[in-house]
Amino acid sequence: MKLYSKRQMAIGIALGAVAASALMFGGAFLIARSGLFQPRASAQASLAIPAGAKAGAAALAGNGGNGATATAAALPQGFAQPVQYTMDETENIGVYERNNESVVNITTEVVSVNWFMEPVPQSGGSGSGSIIDTRGYVLTNYHVVKGAYKLFVNTSDGKQHEAAVIGTDPQNDLAVIKFSPPSGTTLKPIAFGSSKGLKVGQKVLAIGNPFGLERTLTQGIVSGLGRPIQKDDTTILQNMIQTDASINPGNSGGPLFNAAGQMIGINTMIYSPSGGSVGIGFAIPVDTAIRIVPELIKEGKVRRGWIDIEAIQLFPALITYLKQSGQPSPVEQGLLVSAVRAGSSAEKAGLKGGATAVRYGTSTFKIGGDIITAVDGQAVGSIADLYTALEDNKPGEKVWVEYYRGKQKSRIQVTLSEQSQQQDQ
Repeated sequence: MKLYSKRQMAIGIALGAVAASALMFGGAFLIARSGLFQPRASAQASLAIPAGAKAGAAALAGNGGNGATATAAALPQGFAQPVQYTMDETENIGVYERNNESVVNITTEVVSVNWFMEPVPQSGGSGSGSIIDTRGYVLTNYHVVKGAYKLFVNTSDGKQHEAAVIGTDPQNDLAVIKFSPPSGTTLKPIAFGSSKGLKVGQKVLAIGNPFGLERTLTQGIVSGLGRPIQKDDTTILQNMIQTDASINPGNSGGPLFNAAGQMIGINTMIYSPSGGSVGIGFAIPVDTAIRIVPELIKEGKVRRGWIDIEAIQLFPALITYLKQSGQPSPVEQGLLVSAVRAGSSAEKAGLKGGATAVRYGTSTFKIGGDIITAVDGQAVGSIADLYTALEDNKPGEKVWVEYYRGKQKSRIQVTLSEQSQQQDQ
């Protein structure tokens, strides 16, 4: 181990102190030269501002400091840009904002019977509707309100109003209901368009309440036009608009819009093995609603003409039986007239019913009568076809009826009677 004298140790300490002092002063000098410890205002003033930023600052100053009104082009690169929408998005947003207040959610109560055979109100279904008048008239589907004990309309402000059925048309699956808006409330009726001139591929939008989710917007295209959809044994909905816009339970009765925000259809049903949307939905053309709504409001129903006959649709077993009985049918599709109401215009026109009663399953009817093949220029092969052929005819109007009597084809003119409400439903 090396030993140092007191004098050597003192000299070493002195030299270390001098070196440390030199390092401290040198560091302070370099920091002062860098400007890091200048006042904040001075430091900001010394920063170089890009030319784009200066232009942006000038634009903001010209708007009184209100950055919301500055254009995106005025902002420098690296600054957050305002939200920009595509033309399609802007169109969709506009349709929704103009029309969502015109769409309502409809809920129903129905009456069931408990174990003690007592009537018990319970929650029914739900659907959508369109406000068509400032007085509170709402257009929807008949099946949405069918069998309802009570009706409730939920408007866009979150309020619920009790409503009443004004008129129904089961044959077109349409209904008009009405609620009373509170005093001082101004309702916004929906804008009607036309279903004429629609093209496959045209953009459409639907607003409704699928699964109770109020005022939901979906988008799609017109997938097909003029679709005949059989609703039940006596009803074929004609000229239906097919769309791939998502339509689910709860959308029924709601509007289908074109890109201009005009209602062109009433969403009515979907084709779905699962019960949810698979891209095949159908809407009633708005022109059908425009034609019948005034009558629904005034009369509560649509008055239609009828031919007073009881008819049976031809089917393979019946055609075989007719052939075996020596009365072969000259056609495979048509309506066999079983009976003609006595004293009716159909009897006066000369239509004949059958004379021989036969039984098929639980049904009894007569054979040997005329076989109708066309009414008012439309081919008739089923009862539903007969209803469809007379859908736009009024009582008192005359229609041509084509029929076979034996092998002889004939054509007569029949004055229509009025279709009963039981027949219509």
